[in-house]
Amino acid sequence: MALNQIKVTVQEMGGKRCVVVESGMEAPRAEFLSRLLLHNGYEVMANADVQGRITLGVTDLLFNPVIDVYERRLRSFTGHKVTPAYWLQRSDAETVGEVTYWKHGE
Repeated sequence: MALNQIKVTVQEMGGKRCVVVESGMEAPRAEFLSRLLLHNGYEVMANADVQGRITLGVTDLLFNPVIDVYERRLRSFTGHKVTPAYWLQRSDAETVGEVTYWKHGE
């Protein structure tokens, strides 16, 4: 899923209302995002459809993946800020470099 969808979808998962983080993904991707979100203090919920595709959500209804990634609010397992490349699991994308996409107050 690309990081370009600002609109947040809310769906019930396991009896709780959740913001859908990503849907239609396979188990390895879901495992990566689940661990990353849990590491950042979110309660993660998941649903699988009949074909085994997984929808992942968090119970924090204020969470927005696009905003939280580009605002650099999430931390990787090594403590660095999560970049879009890291979120999308692009090759060896690590979060060491500080990239500012915009600055507040300008």
